[in-house]
Amino acid sequence: MKLAPHLHRLGNDIVASYLIDLPEGTTLIDAGMPGHWHDLQRELAEIGRPLSDIRGVVLTHGDSDHIGFAERLRTEAGVPVFIHAADAHRVRTGEKPKTPMGPSHLAPMLGFLAYGIRKNALRTRHVAEVVEVAEGDVLDLPGAPVIIGMPGHSPGSVAIHVPAVDAVFVGDALTTRHVLTGREGAQPAPFTDEPERALDSLDRLAAVPASWVLPGHGAPWHGTPADIVQAVRAAG
Repeated sequence: MKLAPHLHRLGNDIVASYLIDLPEGTTLIDAGMPGHWHDLQRELAEIGRPLSDIRGVVLTHGDSDHIGFAERLRTEAGVPVFIHAADAHRVRTGEKPKTPMGPSHLAPMLGFLAYGIRKNALRTRHVAEVVEVAEGDVLDLPGAPVIIGMPGHSPGSVAIHVPAVDAVFVGDALTTRHVLTGREGAQPAPFTDEPERALDSLDRLAAVPASWVLPGHGAPWHGTPADIVQAVRAAG
């Protein structure tokens, strides 16, 4: 789905990843679930791009509902996968600490699980080889993505600022739809390793100049990072 010039979303409000389409090639932000491979193929066909035009996939963190087709893209198309060094072990192995599930409602929770089954979430492949990145890195990819450290949801959670599309991609640093309660609006994300640290990290996001804030779960936020940070703090 096209959000703005050069900016597309794969998936939906349950699980989303993003495609940046520029003359020099395309960059993916996150890789959803394995079944989103077909969404990627459809979106590329609509914009007239071959798979070979993808220059890299940048992961906001290493959880399974964000790494979905990344390993397939790496092995079948030779696309490098970028992730913060602090989440490199997680993306290679799937190992992560157990976190309290927190509040939930049956219908949205079952909806999230059912969607995961439809999108082959139980068959997620870990990423065997990654390119490790760090806070402040500007990647040599279309759009020149800038890495902003956002530790809390995971040690290596990041936001990714792409000035070329006036957007910042936040993964699970926050959410606009809680996958377990169905509650909509800006709020902290569930399954967060260190909730207080995640809230502290929002200070780094508030200063980013962008008109789009794009989470891994929930509707796109067309407004400033400062405004969504304020809304998350109020909700949290």
